[in-house]
Amino acid sequence: MRTFAFKIDPMTGEEYYEVFARGRQLLNDPHLNKASSFTREERQALGLEGLVRSAVSPLDHQVSRAYEAFQHKPDDLEKYIFLVALQDRSEVIFYKLVTDHLKEMVPIVYTPTVGTACLQMSSIQRRFRGLYVTPENIGNIDEVFQNITLPQVNLIVVTDGERILGLGDLGSDGMGIPVGKVSLYVAAGGLHPHVCLPVCLDVGTNNQRLLDDPYYLGYRHLRLRGEEYEKVVETFVLAVKRHFPDALLQWEDFGKSTAFKNLERYRDRILSFNDDIQGTGSTSLAALMTAMRIKKSRFSDERYLIVGMGQAGTGISLNILAALEAEGLTAEQARARVFAVDQQGLLLEDDPALEAPQRPMAQPRAAVAGWKLESENRISMMDVVRNARPTVLVGVTAQTGLFSEAVLQEVARATDRPIVFALSNPTSKCEATPEQVWKATDGKGLVATGSPFPPMEWNGRTLRSSQCNNMYIFPGVGLGALVAKASKITDGMLLAASRAISNMVTHEQEAMGLMLPEMEDIRKASAAVALAVARQAREEGLGRRLDDDQLARMVAKAQWEPHFTPFRAG
Repeated sequence: MRTFAFKIDPMTGEEYYEVFARGRQLLNDPHLNKASSFTREERQALGLEGLVRSAVSPLDHQVSRAYEAFQHKPDDLEKYIFLVALQDRSEVIFYKLVTDHLKEMVPIVYTPTVGTACLQMSSIQRRFRGLYVTPENIGNIDEVFQNITLPQVNLIVVTDGERILGLGDLGSDGMGIPVGKVSLYVAAGGLHPHVCLPVCLDVGTNNQRLLDDPYYLGYRHLRLRGEEYEKVVETFVLAVKRHFPDALLQWEDFGKSTAFKNLERYRDRILSFNDDIQGTGSTSLAALMTAMRIKKSRFSDERYLIVGMGQAGTGISLNILAALEAEGLTAEQARARVFAVDQQGLLLEDDPALEAPQRPMAQPRAAVAGWKLESENRISMMDVVRNARPTVLVGVTAQTGLFSEAVLQEVARATDRPIVFALSNPTSKCEATPEQVWKATDGKGLVATGSPFPPMEWNGRTLRSSQCNNMYIFPGVGLGALVAKASKITDGMLLAASRAISNMVTHEQEAMGLMLPEMEDIRKASAAVALAVARQAREEGLGRRLDDDQLARMVAKAQWEPHFTPFRAG
């Protein structure tokens, strides 16, 4: 079913596509459609005479025309719909537009706008992208994979739609997330769009709104659980190994229990990682590394409160524990500085509801024996703030305004430079805005959020918040692992990625409170991460044994720039 293949002319070294599609089929294929940029020779050779208008336009003209239309859209959702339609017409034009206006486009193609789009996906979707694997077709998974028209697949982003951003179970309407992540892999990381595949494991939904919606396009059943669910995932993974043995599989927006189970079950069996657990943890660690430089502090000098112990909160907590132990603390000493709060309050060792991934963060009952509490039945976030006096506050709860002025002021009393990460997406779910943090801390807070916020003038200074977006980590991790031909992704590779990102932040940026690089430098950041990951893979004996210069050249070569490749008839 492949409609084209990558080729290199053995005589001239020219890269080209051998194209098997013709005429209207070619114009309707977003991987191949050049619109008005088909050359005269291509029009004649590929059955396009009379099907396109006379003028031959350069790519830049088509991008300028698209950007003008984009600017006329009345709101962000309409801009999202426009960009998706453009991607469905011509991927090269789409990616050239996005990369040329990356800072403006990322909030549209991904958070926060993608959340709004996912809530309405069955109503706004015009064309299907990627693959939908269901209980009805899992028995024919080989045939499903044979329907892919891409020349090869090196990257797969897969979700089951159970935990989409902070919005919960959206079933197959959550496919907007893998599609958006693939767009970021290409625009930010430089992976070639024609080797990237978004996948939805559509195993049902427990969202009654969707089950009752006559327009919902997903598998209209309650979500599979237990052995039935695990059989679908196992069959899918085995098929990936058969058809795409060198591909990287990224797990995206699964429910908490299945996310940890899938990660542990498959991380050594297939090249894979979970962005919500490992990507969020690594990005947050990079920001914290920079914050320590700004404060002239060490991880062991701080006390940490993480609120929301799902995938992201657990991933962040595990990274902080690892950083503390790297500074020489024992596991028990490290745990004594990390306070994890979930729905039941502070996690305690003797809590029967404690989940396995949360156990490393649970406090012994003796550690809180002398605390003054609001209630004897539950240790609340505010109890922790008052008794543990944290200097670092992290929120991944999707609870708008959770970090009240009282909470922020209490944290500010414990340190000269409080660190506040309000990371929930979309923007409407943010625990606190940067402005709220700065007002409560007299402009001293170091702030990171999940979505972008504008800077603020404060007493003659410009204060900036960092967008703690996984985009700083996952595209480079994927690119580096693929370039290195790594057999798996390890904690050491992710730590190397965090260091590479933090090291990019300049002294001038630190002075404004930035803890991560500028979004405009995201492709440079992805290259730095990719090189760090490839080096670490080599050092761990899991990747190609090439020197640093060779790896750097390979990373640079692998970063695709949007352009039209010559076509030859196949």
